[in-house]
Amino acid sequence: MSDIQEKQAYRVLARKYRPQNFGQLIGQDALVRTLTNAISSGRVAHAFMLTGVRGVGKTTTARIIAKALNYTGADGTSGPSTGPTDDCDICRAIAEDRHPDVMEMDAASRTGIDDIREILDGVRYAPTSARYKVYIIDEVHMLSKNAFNALLKTLEEPPPHVKFIFATTEIRKVPVTVLSRCQRFDLRRVDAETLLQHYKNVCAQEKVTAEDEAIAMIARAADGSVRDGLSILDQAMALSESGITALQVRSMLGLADRSKLLDLMQAALGGNGEDAMKIMADLYRAGADPQTVLQDLLDITHLMSKFLTIKAPPATVEPNMATAERDRAADMAAKTGIPALTRVWQVLLKGLGELQQSPNPQATAEMVIIRLIYAADLPDPATVLKQLKDGTIVSGGGGARASSGGSGGGAVASVSGGAGAKIAAQPVAMSQPVAVANANLETLSDVVGLLEQNGAMILASNVVHGVELVKLEAGRLEYHATPDADPKLAQDLGRKLSEITGRRWLVSISMQQGQPTLARQHAMALEAERQAVMADPVVARILVAFPGTEILSIEKEEQ
Repeated sequence: MSDIQEKQAYRVLARKYRPQNFGQLIGQDALVRTLTNAISSGRVAHAFMLTGVRGVGKTTTARIIAKALNYTGADGTSGPSTGPTDDCDICRAIAEDRHPDVMEMDAASRTGIDDIREILDGVRYAPTSARYKVYIIDEVHMLSKNAFNALLKTLEEPPPHVKFIFATTEIRKVPVTVLSRCQRFDLRRVDAETLLQHYKNVCAQEKVTAEDEAIAMIARAADGSVRDGLSILDQAMALSESGITALQVRSMLGLADRSKLLDLMQAALGGNGEDAMKIMADLYRAGADPQTVLQDLLDITHLMSKFLTIKAPPATVEPNMATAERDRAADMAAKTGIPALTRVWQVLLKGLGELQQSPNPQATAEMVIIRLIYAADLPDPATVLKQLKDGTIVSGGGGARASSGGSGGGAVASVSGGAGAKIAAQPVAMSQPVAVANANLETLSDVVGLLEQNGAMILASNVVHGVELVKLEAGRLEYHATPDADPKLAQDLGRKLSEITGRRWLVSISMQQGQPTLARQHAMALEAERQAVMADPVVARILVAFPGTEILSIEKEEQ
């Protein structure tokens, strides 16, 4: 054969290395074990439904089943086999798609009832030379409703010499009446480690050298699809001259350098905008796709979160990652923490959705990174709640500060400035109930404090907003309920106080008007403070100078 003929006869890797028997099928151990046992024991279903994402081996598995059931051996006397079928003429004909008893139909192009009638008309006739007639229907979910209905009766009670094998990527579109008549197998995505070893074996058989990092990139890009990864590997072999390198694969796939991505993540988490924008520009000039950059940052965020969650050495969590990069990611994770990484994940995930709708992907990706940079300094929710509880949150930003010296301690209002500005300061937290002994309930605040100390936060809140106290004495509490109070509040409060104190408490509702609720008392105190601040000469001048200005809240200034 001449060189030209040899080049013309070249088969792509996805076809050349297609599995020919169950032993060569990778990543589908449960399916292989079930079908092997069924064929060996003779308990073979009359219809199979194979489902999974593209490239995991649905059609290949269907052909392997057809060959296994029709295997006769070299002498034509053997029965069904789950081993190699290379010595069988019928199996070779099936593999080459030329046996009349094994028919493949693409439901995507033949969707109508007339196409199904052709199958049903041939079902009643015995196979010409094979043991079984096998009908393989790919993308079966594309069949019309009438076609499915026509298939139902035959599918439920087919002749003993007929087997149906269906394949689909959209299992939810297949009618449940069809699914109930089939033995279903869900083909899983093949994990990256299995793909990596498979592609290494292919390279060895093709006598092509490849860097481990390059093969790892291809395995990740395959996203669980054996065929997709082989197509990428085929392209990489065509691109390389002496061997496949990580640099070539990265350029071919539009991927960013993993070390550069870690630099970018470190700059963003550190709030270093200048370095982050420079790295983004460098990645763009190097041909990295902005969407891929954000996806890779999501992967890094996920990896860093796993390092913190799984109590194991990083090398066991991510064995396929370069040691230096893995150690660096683990160190960054330890310094960042889960709350911050969760926030990073949300920002990147939202930004990825925005990028897919954007007319300028690079600009959108840069805006997402800027958002990350400015979110880096934000405290986590737990810290904010603690600061709110302790009253330690301070106002940020510039602006005038007006101090009222009339009342003890002074009140401070910070003004943001400009027409229609609002005088804003940190709100004064409600006075925290002090620790109260069980027998020392003298005020309603003591009751609330006791409930909070014992974890009854919702009940304590209901008391604050719904109880107008009438009478409080040992073992007895009487109150007037607000219109929006919980109707079961008296019952719940009595039971909880009895449980906490170890003595019986009687809580009753009175028609007599009681004291204002604790929430109302707090609001009245704030309003009094607001009026006092507004009466201050300095604040009064600010209110006149900026029409429409409001005092939102007041912060006590320590002496």
